[in-house]
Amino acid sequence: MSAELETLAATLPPRGRLIGVDLGTKTIGLALSDPDRRIASPLETIRRSKFGPDAARLAALVATHEVAAIVVGLPLNMDGSAGPRVQATRAFMRNLAPLVPCPIVPWDERLSTVAVTRMLIEADASRARRGEVVDKVAAAYILQGALERLAALAQRRDDHEDRPGD
Repeated sequence: MSAELETLAATLPPRGRLIGVDLGTKTIGLALSDPDRRIASPLETIRRSKFGPDAARLAALVATHEVAAIVVGLPLNMDGSAGPRVQATRAFMRNLAPLVPCPIVPWDERLSTVAVTRMLIEADASRARRGEVVDKVAAAYILQGALERLAALAQRRDDHEDRPGD
């Protein structure tokens, strides 16, 4: 999966926002990065209906925020294998691709919702409040992981270019 992010890193413009997506069966959590791609912030939660309206909302946000790429959390099993949710997520990505003008890449989201729920509990968020924000905060968690990987790739590329004799 990191190969897809590495391919994306090579084609991204120097600046431009990314959208992170936590695709659930009932909701779609969304997060947005800053234009310099340093910080991911929760954006909104879409209550899922049918693919058409869900995709239209996501496409509208891509246009509004001039998004350079979409990072979709891929719900792999703990052993790294792909189950039915991974197949559904990949189908969503394939169907969304012709509707948006930017690349869509997967990012391993194992334990993201668990980590975010634990974080919200530690912050003493009520059960109702956790239910309202967990999806978009999970999307931010997913996106932040991808942003950190992109930054590491850029640093490695810069270090390689700075070495004499290469």
